[in-house]
Amino acid sequence: MTASLPLEGIRVIEMSHMVMGPACGMILVQLGAEVIKVEPPTGDKTRDLRGMGTSFFPLFNRGKKSVTLDLKKDEDVKTLHSLIGTADIFLENFRDQTLEKQGLDADSLQKSYPELIIAGHKGFLSGPYEARPALDEVVQMMSGLAMMTGSKEQPLRVGSSANDIMGGMFGVIGIIAALWEREKTGKGKNIRIGLFENALFMVAQHMVQFDLTGVPSTPMPQRTHAWPVYDIFDTVDGEKVFIGVVTEGHWNIFCKSFDLPELLENEDLKTATDRIEARSWTIPLIREKLAPFSSDELLEKLEALSLPFARINAPEDLFDDPHVLRPGGLVTSRHPDGGTFRSPVLPLELDGQHLGDALDVPTLGADNEEVLGSLSKQEKSA
Repeated sequence: MTASLPLEGIRVIEMSHMVMGPACGMILVQLGAEVIKVEPPTGDKTRDLRGMGTSFFPLFNRGKKSVTLDLKKDEDVKTLHSLIGTADIFLENFRDQTLEKQGLDADSLQKSYPELIIAGHKGFLSGPYEARPALDEVVQMMSGLAMMTGSKEQPLRVGSSANDIMGGMFGVIGIIAALWEREKTGKGKNIRIGLFENALFMVAQHMVQFDLTGVPSTPMPQRTHAWPVYDIFDTVDGEKVFIGVVTEGHWNIFCKSFDLPELLENEDLKTATDRIEARSWTIPLIREKLAPFSSDELLEKLEALSLPFARINAPEDLFDDPHVLRPGGLVTSRHPDGGTFRSPVLPLELDGQHLGDALDVPTLGADNEEVLGSLSKQEKSA
């Protein structure tokens, strides 16, 4: 881990739950910020999720400090305001009306704390839908992302909380931009991040394609292939391997190495367009040629040829992947129950160093004495 992190000295008060807001805070922690998570006395509800939600709290709240406040009590609302007054950033993902009742809306906070950066993770940006509640799956359906993943008849959400996580990333981008601007102006910023608009951003390529061509979008499972070989192939041991042959060089190497002279020498397959249009008969031929290989043999050969390939993995298979297991590929965190879990590092390096070591999951209210105690001392000395 780097000796010094970019956001050291930055204090964040986080009042958020589920994934989008906590993901933003989790990234800020790994960049060096002090993130104080404010929870109700009973704890963030995601602490108790099970099934596919089991990982939500531990994964997205590593490295944060936990403080409990009962915002139904005027005294605790006052304490939260005092805590926000010590912070650089207030990160939240609650409905606007709820925040207004507690004086935590952006307008009120900006008047009280002009230097504060407010990052509100919402269902929608300002506009006709801004008061609607939203969930990841809701906006994936609305935006067309679910249709593009499955079909119009059977829309499918993306197989992770990708939209929520990416929303948290946009929160980080906005926060870093606001911190940079504050260095020049001395003023904070009100940032609003929209879950729906995030999904919209992800389908923008399909929207623009339609705007330019007038051709309706085709769901990914039904799409017309844009490459000569961009397919999943079965191997003799029952495994599956994805192979991409997309350039002229790829095509020449692939055909020569897998003994396919009839493809390489065919005058009807001289251009990429020719090969794409001939997929109906070339792909079955390629499948037949690759079928005798075991998955390990095929993967080893493809890697030696520097061709794009992938074993078809389940997420849990990655715990055995040599690249994931490289030094710094996974970090270990401790859970409040005493157990540990491994998770991937942030997908970036700073001066060759990975981020996220030794970030444990906070026990509920573990930092009340440190954070609220120091706040009380500050108020007495003021």
